[in-house]
Amino acid sequence: MSVIRRLFAVPLVAALWLAILVPAALAQVSRFVGDYSGTAEVQTFDGGTAQRDMSVSIREAKDGFTVTWSSTTYRDGKGKQKTYKITFVPTDRDNVFAAAMTRNVFGHEVPLDPMKGEPYVWARVLGDTLTVYSLYVSESGGFELQQFDRTLVPEGLRLDFTALGDTSTRRTVTTVLKRQ
Repeated sequence: MSVIRRLFAVPLVAALWLAILVPAALAQVSRFVGDYSGTAEVQTFDGGTAQRDMSVSIREAKDGFTVTWSSTTYRDGKGKQKTYKITFVPTDRDNVFAAAMTRNVFGHEVPLDPMKGEPYVWARVLGDTLTVYSLYVSESGGFELQQFDRTLVPEGLRLDFTALGDTSTRRTVTTVLKRQ
């Protein structure tokens, strides 16, 4: 095989694999596409409880999918909203997706670096559950792992959120978000 044919063969094979694998991986996610919202009762750090409005939007994106979620906490009659948006792309593992949160020097979307205090984020689809994981490494080398399980149910999505720390479960939230 000539040098020129070899140079073009590798990218061509990779492109063919992507053309086959990406649609198959994304077919698993297409069932989750939609907008969902609801409320949850969340335990506060002082031991009380607070109502939160929650929403999630799952959309197909170029070569992947995007998950956008918001949480609004109310205190003293005022609402404070936090919103996160992450695009995921298929990996070479079945139903496992990498977060495309920043661009490297070659212009490719890649995950953030947990050793720089940034979250390492990935997703997977297992049956009727789309899970998003976020791993944080603290300054002292400890960790926090957040797990967002979004399971398809007749009403929409059941959200099961867990935050685990070095030695304990720090917080859990469970609610059903209705399809809009």
